[in-house]
Amino acid sequence: MSSEKLNVIALISGGKDSFFSLIHCIEHGHQIVALANLFPGPAPDSSPAISGGQSPSRQGDATKAEPETNLQTPSDLPSPVGFQRIDPGTWTPQPPDPATWDHNSLRAAQGSGESSDTDLNSFMYQTVGHEVLPLYADATGLPLYRLPITGRAVRHERDYDAAAANAQGEVQDSDETESMLPLLQSIIARHPEANAVCAGAILSTYQRTRVESIALRLGLVPLAYLWQYPVLPPPSAAISADTQLLIDMANVGLEARIIKVASAGLDENHLWEHVSSEAGSSRVQNALRKFGSAQGAAALGEGGEFETLVLDGPSSVFKKRIVVPEQRRRIVREGGGCSWLMLGGACLEDKHDAAAKPAARIPNLLDPHFKTVFDDLPQPMNALKAAKASTISRSLTSLPQDAGTFTADSEVLRWSVLPDLGLGEMPIQNETTQVVEKIRDLAAGAGVQLSQITSTIVILRRMSDFPKVNGEYGKIFTKPNPPSRVTISCGDLLPAGVNIAISLAAPTPRATQDRNGLHVQSRSYWAPANIGPYSQAIDVPVTAQGQPTGLRCISIAGQIPLIPATMVLPSTPEKSHELQIVLSLQHLWRVGQEMKIQWWTSSVAYFPRANSSEIQRSAQLAGYAWKQAHGSPDEEVEGDSGPDLWDLKYNPAYMSLGNDDMAARKTLPDWEALTLRQQNEPETCIPPMFAVEVEELPRQAAVEWHAHNGLSKIEESRFSMCSLPELTLPGWKTWHSVVTTTSATVIYSTAAYYHADRPHSASLDILKIDMCQIMQESLHQLHPHGPETVQTKLTLVYADASQIVSIWNNPGDKCEMALIPCRSIWSSDGQSVAIVGLFETTFIRGP
Repeated sequence: MSSEKLNVIALISGGKDSFFSLIHCIEHGHQIVALANLFPGPAPDSSPAISGGQSPSRQGDATKAEPETNLQTPSDLPSPVGFQRIDPGTWTPQPPDPATWDHNSLRAAQGSGESSDTDLNSFMYQTVGHEVLPLYADATGLPLYRLPITGRAVRHERDYDAAAANAQGEVQDSDETESMLPLLQSIIARHPEANAVCAGAILSTYQRTRVESIALRLGLVPLAYLWQYPVLPPPSAAISADTQLLIDMANVGLEARIIKVASAGLDENHLWEHVSSEAGSSRVQNALRKFGSAQGAAALGEGGEFETLVLDGPSSVFKKRIVVPEQRRRIVREGGGCSWLMLGGACLEDKHDAAAKPAARIPNLLDPHFKTVFDDLPQPMNALKAAKASTISRSLTSLPQDAGTFTADSEVLRWSVLPDLGLGEMPIQNETTQVVEKIRDLAAGAGVQLSQITSTIVILRRMSDFPKVNGEYGKIFTKPNPPSRVTISCGDLLPAGVNIAISLAAPTPRATQDRNGLHVQSRSYWAPANIGPYSQAIDVPVTAQGQPTGLRCISIAGQIPLIPATMVLPSTPEKSHELQIVLSLQHLWRVGQEMKIQWWTSSVAYFPRANSSEIQRSAQLAGYAWKQAHGSPDEEVEGDSGPDLWDLKYNPAYMSLGNDDMAARKTLPDWEALTLRQQNEPETCIPPMFAVEVEELPRQAAVEWHAHNGLSKIEESRFSMCSLPELTLPGWKTWHSVVTTTSATVIYSTAAYYHADRPHSASLDILKIDMCQIMQESLHQLHPHGPETVQTKLTLVYADASQIVSIWNNPGDKCEMALIPCRSIWSSDGQSVAIVGLFETTFIRGP
């Protein structure tokens, strides 16, 4: 548990997820200072009296509309139109006069605790059951703040772009997401201690990114403890991983009733089902199974299959329970299989069961697979030496003649940018500003938008400069899903007078612009939230001659071992180093699985400066963990968590709700992608991995994992890995990850020089020449039917500064290769390495 205690505003809809997220906030020692709710506003044709903030049914009731006399706060506090505060013990619903009840009054009453026969059906907010919301103030003993939803779902993109939404709102309807901003601003004005906001997003990127956008603009920490909950490790005795969330809710006493159904398989007979119970969740799952949609998201209602209303919960949250008389629960049928309950006569009753419920289950830090990796991680040096690195296939099977007769130019632009060297020492902020301006100029000159940059590597002299660098760096990446980023400090290995270097990659303007990203900024149990302006992953198509090959390449941010729920490093006294290695590797895997990565091409584990024996041992530990993480084809396949509501409506891949197979995610690694020969030789298929010693890492972490490329959309039996250790120049070794598509053969290669027989005599330029010669030879062996001269692209070089001289002979912005100076480099089995280079090659296949 973190020592940092947050003061949280809990966004609630009345549904199970928002309240269970609130319960997890309390479990982490955070304090809930207020509840916040957005409800359907009055119809556009409502009279000014109704739309002006206080509906007729609220006049004279005990719910206070702003301005309030008992708050003992300045009268000039922000009070947007329709803003309401409901204090515990003050809500007395006023029954309507049937003689004057009309449609407009129905709409206006949606904010006043009375019923309406229409549902907003918002993608962002649950609105059914809104008539019960005012009772939550008294039920929980917390002040409830409410505001009508204005606008509509204008921005339909999955990842919310606030700037675009606000620009669009100036000329037409504003997006409904922006209704959250004045509500939270008004609450902060009354609770200045508030510094966080929690929401119940589970699988919906649509909802999560919108809450994050508003929260971060207001300086609030977004909390989403239920994010990716279905893929988190369940308890050992779990009945069904798909419904474990519902069982966990039941175990803490959360009573959630279904009040809306909108799915084949569920009908009005399931209304008022106690879904947060073992029996209720089982009945729902069985009903959905008839239509093939009982797994993952559907079982939790994440695809809009059902919506819920919470009536009771643990005493840490609910001081009273809500009761709705059966005779006041009226079914409203909207057609198309959608029906819901209009609730009347809801009231509170005292709770008589004083027995304390169990604490909310906190998912284990490590998945079962990575827990096994951690437990098995050998500690004695002799055990590590016995654990030999995997041997990638040496019995090379040459590529067929139709693998391609000529190579295509790379369609990825790369720049390595340093500040001007002749200007002398300057503050890091000024240096960063200069580098940022150079990046703007380079992108503009190449016809590339800054939002198209896919990945960056930031090298600092001092990690203490990180906060200042972030401020300037973030100014060029203002769109959703900024590039993934790896950040390290290399100390004095940077050129004299240089404190920052940034390498970037972006597709050429010619390449197909089809970009997906993963940018999680909320704390959860899943993986660390951002600690800077970067995405966890960026996914782009691999193109050749301007056309997609069908393969996709994913850039992953560097992963450090923060505990996701608290954003602090583990403090376990025993095997702490091993835990950091395995935890950060699990983060890499979880991000990779979410991005549907099937195979990695290679990786590096960065370690901070230490003595030689410690670094060697770290290399062996990381190498062992890397090998074990890949597992074998015999291990159990994990299920898919399913699509969210945005996917179901706007993503053609998920238009058929009942087809779970369509949404099934590939495993990582995906053994079926391998050629049939290699599927029977799993030991030969572990991608190369190296340990790199630098100066220091973000947050003083003990390790940072950097996967160079993740590959997805590989067709079955179209992927292979091979290694060529026998080359004409001694000491060199090469590896190749080969993907065959309909139009191209794409190869990601790694070269490493193991012999340090020329210390302090070989320059980087000489070794690069040797390395490119070796790669040509290796590719010829791999594809003897290919062109005489293979056009391959050197993309990234790791150079051991203790073994190589003149690393920075020609620094400048024209360099198309990223260069990382290292204190030392080690193989996964603890051998010293002088240099490592990454290459990319594309052969064009004939018709």
